[in-house]
Amino acid sequence: MNKFILKIFRGLPGKQYWEEFELEQKPFYNVITALLDVQKSPINRSHNKVEPIVWEQGCLEEVCGSCSMLINGRPRQACTALVDQIITSSKSPVITLAPLSKYPLVRDLVVDRDAMFEALKRIRGWIEVDTSYESGFGPKISPKVQEMMYVLSTCMTCGCCTESCPQVNDHSEFIGPAAISQARLFNSNPTGKNQASERLHVLMDKGGVSDCGNAQNCRQVCPKKIPLTESIAVMGREVTKQAMNDLINLPK
Repeated sequence: MNKFILKIFRGLPGKQYWEEFELEQKPFYNVITALLDVQKSPINRSHNKVEPIVWEQGCLEEVCGSCSMLINGRPRQACTALVDQIITSSKSPVITLAPLSKYPLVRDLVVDRDAMFEALKRIRGWIEVDTSYESGFGPKISPKVQEMMYVLSTCMTCGCCTESCPQVNDHSEFIGPAAISQARLFNSNPTGKNQASERLHVLMDKGGVSDCGNAQNCRQVCPKKIPLTESIAVMGREVTKQAMNDLINLPK
């Protein structure tokens, strides 16, 4: 049976190092299963027993977004990264794993993605339903809008888009593609429209939609194929409309 090398950039903040593990290649073997095998027997290629690798996982079906990591340098979900496909495409028996670089490192492959959730708080990524039970059924939504909203709603806050974005760095306050797309989702909801101007004013602020450099990396790496660049363009137009409306309605 063929073997492959799992080369992992692991450790604590400021103390990271590469460590290799040799594993047998199996049919339908994914990166998560490979990590589980290392966990069962954490013996590296130097035949030393080491501490098990630390990583995150949840649903194992590309829905929760927790197992994001850099696999051969590309941000993606480890649960759907098949070893056979990676080796075939890279033409190398070595698979490198590293933590996402745009978030604070916790340990090994685990990072702190709180920044993404704070961004969702900023754009009010929810629908306020207080007293809605008293109002009966809400307004109808056209099938076309429903389809668009469903695609946007599949965002799992995995962080792949942010990791790939050159505008997200230590010198930028860019809110990121995911938050902008989620603002579009909630502004498209008939009830969510009640807070649309609040979301737009956040995107007008520093680090908002105008900070996007249009690299379009986010759409390329999104596991759910969400049209993030389209969302950024749509919200850019909406922000312009909001700015004009604010100007027209200035106090006399």
